[in-house]
Amino acid sequence: METKILIMPGLGGSGEKHWQSFWAKSFTNATRLEQENWDEPELDKWLGQLNTTLLKLDSPVILVAHSLAVSLVAHWAVKYTNPHIKGALLVAPADVDSPAHTPDSVRSFSPVPITKLPFPSIVITSENDPYVDVQRAGYFAAQWGSEFINIGLNGHINSDSNLGLWEEGQLILKRLF
Repeated sequence: METKILIMPGLGGSGEKHWQSFWAKSFTNATRLEQENWDEPELDKWLGQLNTTLLKLDSPVILVAHSLAVSLVAHWAVKYTNPHIKGALLVAPADVDSPAHTPDSVRSFSPVPITKLPFPSIVITSENDPYVDVQRAGYFAAQWGSEFINIGLNGHINSDSNLGLWEEGQLILKRLF
């Protein structure tokens, strides 16, 4: 059975020039998680939507979360389980605990759960991400039991980073298959 990829955008969704959008269009096995409101996230609603989506996927799945969706994965893993999850690629975790790094609209996702994830995971960060310090991203990775990768100066690893299909990310993703 083919492994699915669940693309999980963060605050605002991932625009058309975001690597997640390129992946969603390019990979035949990709599904995009949709949320009712991308700009005013509510943890309970986002959790419910994620769990409903995962229950519909009856094949192995790898979560590909960006920014706020990384916190969503951590919250989901505390509350739910799903035997189909093979792993998670957790890109540019937003430090929702820090008002200095993230907007008030994401505060309902705080505190970030720091319990070990029940599936293999890789946290990817950038040295100049305005939404998380490298040390904090490393702390999250250690607490979650994740491999930790710093990809240098790539901002928030989003549309502004101009990564296109982000081949480096695809190579890292393959480690979870």
